[in-house]
Amino acid sequence: MDTQLSELLTNYGPVGGIWFDGWWDQSAHDKNDPHKTVVDWKLDRTYSLIHKLQPAALIGNNHHVAPFPGEDFQMFEKDLPGQNKTGFSGESVIGQLPLETCETMNGAWGFNIKDNRYKSTKDLVQYLVKAAGHNANFLLNVGPMPNGRIQSEFVKTLAEVGQWMQKNGETIYGTRGGPVPARDWGVTTAVGNRVFVHILNWEDRQLTLPPVSGKIRSAKLFADKSPVKVVQTPEGIVLTMNSGPSADATDTIIELEMAPEVAKK
Repeated sequence: MDTQLSELLTNYGPVGGIWFDGWWDQSAHDKNDPHKTVVDWKLDRTYSLIHKLQPAALIGNNHHVAPFPGEDFQMFEKDLPGQNKTGFSGESVIGQLPLETCETMNGAWGFNIKDNRYKSTKDLVQYLVKAAGHNANFLLNVGPMPNGRIQSEFVKTLAEVGQWMQKNGETIYGTRGGPVPARDWGVTTAVGNRVFVHILNWEDRQLTLPPVSGKIRSAKLFADKSPVKVVQTPEGIVLTMNSGPSADATDTIIELEMAPEVAKK
């Protein structure tokens, strides 16, 4: 493997990253100690080789356990960081590395002509938004057909996700997870003095948030900039919209402008 990695990392110009996928077929880790491997993968040697040949390449390993030294980001398969709905992340502990969650457009990673369990555009956009709210990158997998083309169902959905991002991308790109942790109703993202409240599952006009540090200057709907009434107290925040989100809304986004923090003397 190291010989093949050396070839790939030497003969083909800059490489952005190496994404290792799984080692469970070799019973790689002891369930009582995720960092005690049954098979010695010599990760230190391999990771050092990669960083030596391509210092800028990011290393990720889809091993479903806590990160190892030498890895540059931590990935979660078919789950948001901290969740274990698919049963893959029971031994994963969120570390200090940048995070990523990966998901499929139907049920399969590779092309499967019989798999028509296509996720809707709404589901994928909401997954993307939730990933951002969990402070994670979203990796959306596409399995190409044997002829190299992308099947039409995926092309259509990707275009629709792209159209949503053209309108709302500034609430996702360059942001980090916001001051309010993920809730059943949605998530928050933030950049600079702007906090974006992403309402994914809520139909009432009012939404109550826990207290956040800093003073809210204003609140408005991101889509049309119409004002949203905001009441901020030490006990929490109440946002009141002119009308509640529609039941089929993909993401109702409220933008909060925070007052700049004044440096303490």
